[in-house]
Amino acid sequence: MKNIIYPDYNNCNLNLITSILKHYNVKTNHDSLEIIDEKLKNNYKNVVLIVLDGMGKHILDKVSKNGFLNQHNISTLTSVYPSTTTASLTTYYSGLSPYESGWIGWSQYFKEYGRAIDMFKHTESYKGDSLKDARIDVFKELVNYETIFEKIENASPDTKAYEIEPNYAEKRAKRRIVADTIEDLCEAIQMLCSTKDKKFIFAYYDKPDSLLHKYGTTSHEVKDMILNAEKTIENSISNLSDSLVIISADHGHKDIDKIYSFLDYPELFDMLITPPSLEARITSLWVKENKKKDFEKAFNKLFKNEFLLLSTEKALEMNLFGYGKKHKKLEDFLGNYISISISSSAFVIDNYLFSGKEKKKSTHCGLTKEEMEIPLIVF
Repeated sequence: MKNIIYPDYNNCNLNLITSILKHYNVKTNHDSLEIIDEKLKNNYKNVVLIVLDGMGKHILDKVSKNGFLNQHNISTLTSVYPSTTTASLTTYYSGLSPYESGWIGWSQYFKEYGRAIDMFKHTESYKGDSLKDARIDVFKELVNYETIFEKIENASPDTKAYEIEPNYAEKRAKRRIVADTIEDLCEAIQMLCSTKDKKFIFAYYDKPDSLLHKYGTTSHEVKDMILNAEKTIENSISNLSDSLVIISADHGHKDIDKIYSFLDYPELFDMLITPPSLEARITSLWVKENKKKDFEKAFNKLFKNEFLLLSTEKALEMNLFGYGKKHKKLEDFLGNYISISISSSAFVIDNYLFSGKEKKKSTHCGLTKEEMEIPLIVF
C-alpha cells in the first residue's frame, strides 16, 4: 500500500540523537545524520534538542505549512518503530533502538508478574496497581539503560547535560528543570544558554500529543497550540547566541475511524494464550502454538485491508525495531504475532476483567506516513 512507511534506520530520530552523542565523544554503533554532523562541526557552546510530542510532519504542514518552523525544516525523518512515545522517546533518552532497549509500547506484558505494565507509569495496566510487593523491580533489573545525559557527561566532562520536562515526568538527568508550558520551556532554555558553561539541553514538551488524542488532528485546539508554540519559539529562542537549536518529534498522529475489540471476535480471542497488549495500533498477540495457521487465516479474512499481521520472527527479519544487540525480553513483549494498523482502524486493549482504556480520536503506532514522518528543524 502506498501509505505504508517503514522506519528508515539510516534517517530517523535514532540517527539524530547519535549525531549528538558522537559530537560529545560518546561511542555508539549507530549511524549519525550527516546533515546534523555538519552543523555540529561549528562546535557551539550550547546544543539544544527540543522534542514536541506528536508533532509529525503532516500535523505541522496542516497547521502552519509556511510558518517559522517549516521555514527551518531541513529534512524529513522517520520515527523508529513502533511510532510511539514509549519507544521513540526512550530512543532519545538512551541512544538505543527499540530492538536494544526493549521499550516498545505503552503496555508491555511481563511474565515475571503475569501482568501487563504501563511502562512510563510503572503500574499494572488494567487496575493501576503499583506492584510494590513484587519480588523483582523490572525497571531496575530488566529494562534499565544508561541515559544520554550520563553518557555525554562521562565522555565529555567539560559539558553539562540538562533536561527540561513536565513536572510529572521521571527524572533522568542530574540537572533537571520543570516546565509545564511552552513558555516555561523556552524561558528555561534562554536562561541556560545565557550562562558560560558548555552544555547539552534536552527539552521535552508533551503537546500536541495530549490534545491530538483528545480532539483529533484537525481540531482548533491542536492548531492554536502549535501556532502558539511556533510564535513562542520564534520570539524567545530563535536568536540565541552560540547555540544550535534542533526541533523534532517522537512520532506523528492518525485520526481513528474504527475501533475493534478482540472480545467481539471469540473465534480469534479463544486462540490466544494471553489478552492482547502493547497499543491500539500495534498489538502483541500470543497465539496458541497449534492454532497459528487458523489464526492467520481468520484474522486476515476479517482485517487484511486494515491491519498487517506479522509473525514476530518475520518482523525481526525485517529489522522493524532496529539493529544492535537484541534485548533479552523482546520476544516476550512482542508475543509470537503482532498486528499493525495500516489504516485508520485500531484495537482497544481490553479483556474480560477490564473494558479498556479511553477511546482516542487520534493516535499513533501504525505504519502510515502520518504517524511515521517527523520534521527535522534547525536554526
